[in-house]
Amino acid sequence: MAAGMLCLVLKDIAAAAQPLMIGNAVDALTHALQSRVFVRYAAYLVALSLLQGISQYGMRVIIIGISRDIEYDLRNDLFRRLVILSADYYQRTRTGDIMARATNDLNAVRMMLGPGIMYWTETSLTFVLAIAVMVSRDWRLALLSVLPAPAVSLAVIFFGRTIHDRFEHIQAMFSDISSRVQENLAGVRMVRAFVQEKAELRRFEALNREYIAHNIKLVRIQGVFQPLLEALVGITFLVVLWAGGRQVLQGRISLGSFIMFNTYMGRLVWPMIALGWVVNLMQRGSASLSRINQILFERPSIGAPPNATKLHDVRGEIEFAGVSVDYGASRVLDAIDLRIPAASTIAIVGHTGSGKSTLVSLIPRLLDPNEGAVLLDGIDLRSMAPSDLRRQIGFVPQETFLFSATIAENIAFGVEEAAEEEIRRAAELAGLATDIEGFPDGYATMVGERGITLSGGQKQRTAIARALLRNPRVLILDDALSSVDTLTEERILTHLAEVMRSRTVILISHRVSTVRQAEQIVVLERGRIVEQGTHQELLALGGYYASLSQKQMLEEELEAI
Repeated sequence: MAAGMLCLVLKDIAAAAQPLMIGNAVDALTHALQSRVFVRYAAYLVALSLLQGISQYGMRVIIIGISRDIEYDLRNDLFRRLVILSADYYQRTRTGDIMARATNDLNAVRMMLGPGIMYWTETSLTFVLAIAVMVSRDWRLALLSVLPAPAVSLAVIFFGRTIHDRFEHIQAMFSDISSRVQENLAGVRMVRAFVQEKAELRRFEALNREYIAHNIKLVRIQGVFQPLLEALVGITFLVVLWAGGRQVLQGRISLGSFIMFNTYMGRLVWPMIALGWVVNLMQRGSASLSRINQILFERPSIGAPPNATKLHDVRGEIEFAGVSVDYGASRVLDAIDLRIPAASTIAIVGHTGSGKSTLVSLIPRLLDPNEGAVLLDGIDLRSMAPSDLRRQIGFVPQETFLFSATIAENIAFGVEEAAEEEIRRAAELAGLATDIEGFPDGYATMVGERGITLSGGQKQRTAIARALLRNPRVLILDDALSSVDTLTEERILTHLAEVMRSRTVILISHRVSTVRQAEQIVVLERGRIVEQGTHQELLALGGYYASLSQKQMLEEELEAI
């Protein structure tokens, strides 16, 4: 930045000195027809023009280049912050709004930090240098030249504040449009299934119309601002021509000085006009920067403590001690006390909304309890760094997410430099290998965005393979077999039997066939543990689990018939 500013100063000094050379050259011709002096000033003018050109090139390359470097760093910082923010941030923030800040706002900040700073400094320095030289020649004429300066300042203050406020509102509206587009693209199947294409188009048109209307209001403000500055400059030109012409006729100043004054006035036209554009850039950039800073200053609700406990030789014993979780006004988990021995398999069943997914989400610290504590091998999870903890856990969530990449890359996600044999082994354990062999490109098959080319069952099995490849000490399967048929489920569980013996496994399912082999089955109801025991023990109790088992047995018999 210092090098760029040095080039800028040299360029402005060279530009400010040129009218002096022109004025002196004219005086040399008019007073004594000194051709040698005229040629010398002409040579000075050429040298100054070369210096101006070279310095201007350096100024632009360095300062504009720096703005690109800042944009690069800022984009990395923004993505780094987005990656570490907790899930609750994304629950209250729309994806389209985040994307608007990462694109449109980021570009506005770059324009402020590059062209904005460059032209702000250039116009200010040009103005100061020109006025300084003009005052040294004739302070009265110089005073007339700067008469519009107070009016320009007032216009800049008033219009600058208005532009800032309106642009901030426009950026917020652009976020609304981005969110609407993102939601429609993500839910395109739902839109088509319910024949809502025209309705969504009408909503989008209404947003777009309002966005354009506010942009036109901003353009009107800018449309008044620019001509106003040009009018003030034009009036000043007229005053200088009138006053300066009279002084030349009266012999107070030379013709060269008068031409010099007019040349400086010509040089001041661009700074005065550019001032409006620069103010516009700075106001847009500051509005966008404040929106970006809202993300950069956001702190994850779940983070590593200052002196995080290091994990060594994890056995996998998990304990919930008086755990309660509140989502606003509702209590999802209420005083849960549960101990899961290391290398054991536990199953959790219950009605939809009973708190099963919330319970297992506490283990990798996707959220923290409001009351009580979750312990791993007797250590409170909140004393650990989330990244260290999550490396020990293989988590297959209820909603499977796949990336727009190959099947092999999706399975190997989270494991650096996974060997091909390891990927194939994980696919076999998840019951996916046979399906993959039937694909034209095998493991190199692209699954499309969110795994759109795969069936629901294939997505779930890919997610299971991804979790198994990590060789975790704790394996969590949150309803991970709901999209496969009972035969496929049985085959997957058979493959997983060996894997499940050596690690702590937590199964969530609505199927009795999935959980009946678990060493312990826990039944949740309204955030509380209402039943707990083995398959046979819970059948003997005659409660929710027994009722669920009886219903599913009847369903299986009806299917067989």
